[in-house]
Amino acid sequence: MFDHVVFGVSDYAASKAFFLKALEPLGIAVVQEGRHGIELSSDGKVSLCMFQTDEKPAHLHLAFVAKNRQQVEAFYNAALDAGGDDNGAPGLRPNYSGKYYAAFVIGPDGHNIEVVCHESEA
Repeated sequence: MFDHVVFGVSDYAASKAFFLKALEPLGIAVVQEGRHGIELSSDGKVSLCMFQTDEKPAHLHLAFVAKNRQQVEAFYNAALDAGGDDNGAPGLRPNYSGKYYAAFVIGPDGHNIEVVCHESEA
């Protein structure tokens, strides 16, 4: 639906470390980093960009697609290890759909980071 998302962070180093570790299980890595911040992607095309700002941005809800439920669980564990706060352990969310398997973590700036798998259990 979108080409890329750009948002400001209050502590660039902490956010960079958090997102790199938390999203590593999804194959998301640095595409480019420079004076305008960092650009991340899983396919080499920029999709998530962040930069240092003194502005107080509103909290975001970012949801990433996982290929399977194991990636959801790996994200959750990696995100907690990276300093994220639990906002919903991996599990089915039947209020969304019968196959909606997701985990939620609050990142360094209070953003709700979700990873979701829409596939049935293998």
